[in-house]
Amino acid sequence: MIKRAFNALKENRLVFYGLTVIAVLFLLALLSQVLSPYGTFEQNLGSRLNPPSLKHLLGTDDLGRDVFSRMLYGIRISLSVGFVAVGISVLIGTLLGMISGFFGGKIDTVIMRLVDIMLCFPSFFLILIVIAFLEPNIYNVMVVIGLTSWPGLTRLVRAEVLSLKEREFIQAARLLGISNFRIFFIHLLPNVVSPILVAATLGVGDAILTESGLSFLGLGVQPPVPSWGQMLTAGKEYIYVAWWLSLFPGLAILFTVLAFNLLGEGLRDILDPRLLKRKT
Repeated sequence: MIKRAFNALKENRLVFYGLTVIAVLFLLALLSQVLSPYGTFEQNLGSRLNPPSLKHLLGTDDLGRDVFSRMLYGIRISLSVGFVAVGISVLIGTLLGMISGFFGGKIDTVIMRLVDIMLCFPSFFLILIVIAFLEPNIYNVMVVIGLTSWPGLTRLVRAEVLSLKEREFIQAARLLGISNFRIFFIHLLPNVVSPILVAATLGVGDAILTESGLSFLGLGVQPPVPSWGQMLTAGKEYIYVAWWLSLFPGLAILFTVLAFNLLGEGLRDILDPRLLKRKT
């Protein structure tokens, strides 16, 4: 199975491109302090709005800060928000989905009605409401995005568990007297990892995009901490005289979200044997 997945990975160039971009992002985040030619918060009013050059690779902003150095720091912000928010979402969604699908009955009804209520509200609108009552900072953004993005994963996990618990190996485990706890974590959980992994990968891109949108509206990461969305907000006031302030953060968001989406779609092809069979 590992060999088949590796061969599928090699054949899927889009996945390779996505992995390459993500690997480069992680490397830049780890080496950001080494690669930054200037301090993230270092101002130089004598170099305001300088275009890209050898001295400032991506130009400078309205306070003379080096855009390249701030972009590198922004990678940390985006990846942190994406992975922490998805981690919270996966934890809640997986647990509730497995409980709902495995036990059924009133427990399933209550959880699914809660999911239905959450899905009645547009997620971004719900996040805006919650953030409006909290102090807008990176930690609140992480938690709020995670706490509002689990309903879809809950439904996905529940559907997988409903299918799995009717199969022969689960019935055999019940006949052997294996406890529900062991069936839950030893037999069911490993079999729902694949769809969870795919959903989590796609969710990272969504979380990064949501954080960028919140920061663009002034409800996410607050200045002077550089976030790509916040940099877009600052750049829109100088769009006609300093195009680089909006172009580079926008491209960074685009390629980062695209990379995670490509990776997620590729993992779906690789980890789902039914899709592999259709292609062979």
